[in-house]
Amino acid sequence: MHLPQVFVEDRRVKNLDPADPLWVGDKIPSDDHPTGITHRNMLKLDWSHGHNQTIHNGISRIGFYTGGMKARFRDEDLADAWVMESNRWIEEHKDRPFFLFFASQDIHVPRIAHKRFQGKTLLGPRGDCIVQLDWCVGELMKTLDRLQLAENTLVVFCSDNGPVLDDGYKDDAVEKLGEHQPAGPHRGGKYSVWEGGTRTPFITRWKGRIEPGVSEEMVCTIDFASSIAAITGQSVAPEGCLDSLDVSAALLGKSGATGRDYLLQQDNGSGNFGLRSGDWKLVRLEKRGKSQAVVSKNERPLPTARHTLYQLSLDPGERIDVSATHPEVVQRLTSQLDKLINDGRSRKRE
Repeated sequence: MHLPQVFVEDRRVKNLDPADPLWVGDKIPSDDHPTGITHRNMLKLDWSHGHNQTIHNGISRIGFYTGGMKARFRDEDLADAWVMESNRWIEEHKDRPFFLFFASQDIHVPRIAHKRFQGKTLLGPRGDCIVQLDWCVGELMKTLDRLQLAENTLVVFCSDNGPVLDDGYKDDAVEKLGEHQPAGPHRGGKYSVWEGGTRTPFITRWKGRIEPGVSEEMVCTIDFASSIAAITGQSVAPEGCLDSLDVSAALLGKSGATGRDYLLQQDNGSGNFGLRSGDWKLVRLEKRGKSQAVVSKNERPLPTARHTLYQLSLDPGERIDVSATHPEVVQRLTSQLDKLINDGRSRKRE
């Protein structure tokens, strides 16, 4: 986790002692400053790559900082703190419309669950944190039910990216994986434009409004802005949220509702793109460095061609490049991809 490890409320660091100010930087503050490299024997969670600078709570981090000792938190206490503060906030706002963004840290590194959940799974800290996240969600649902808000509240559970195992720390995520495939049948994971990197958990719940079931419609988290605006009778600024589309009917599970016709996918900044259109998926690889996270023990090598084409209904794992047999689809999707990039937006101008 990037530093510093402190709570911020109303843009101020909680419990910060003015006599012990925080300093944050990208260069080591002194030659004797403990880091994951120089004081590796101090660590309770060892690093595998990258996360080896300032040490806090026995864990080395990305970047350097000093001070703020009374304001710093323990990783083990974060889930309880998020749930407690969220429940308190819901209580305070229960009599008027509210929006709560519960940004759980659980599956993100460093994966350190509260002692109540440590050892609850056979998958090590990663599995224990997944169980802890499940508890967090359950506690929030209990609060909505207790306050009789469930029938007036749209709940969305989603993820920002696909799975990753070794993301900087030696927490046995790879070693204890067993036969489990975190991305299911899909290829790749975090950092990639493959379906394993972009096709993520997405659940909506609204008691009395959404019928339980599974939808095959394509939607994206960037559609929240336009969709929630439509649900609440608001509008999005013409030059705001340029890629957000109104897919509210699909989110609410309405009969006959459709989601997106296409979706532009982008990786972690290397310039690789994916374009889903109906049954087709075009992949454009500009760089072949760290373009996908290790999420299984049988990762396939990246294709050498710049453009590859996959038919997802027949090949959800994006294993078979069919660009040679469908050149017209490659041409159509390449032109569409270029236009989207050049336009800098997906939503039509009003």
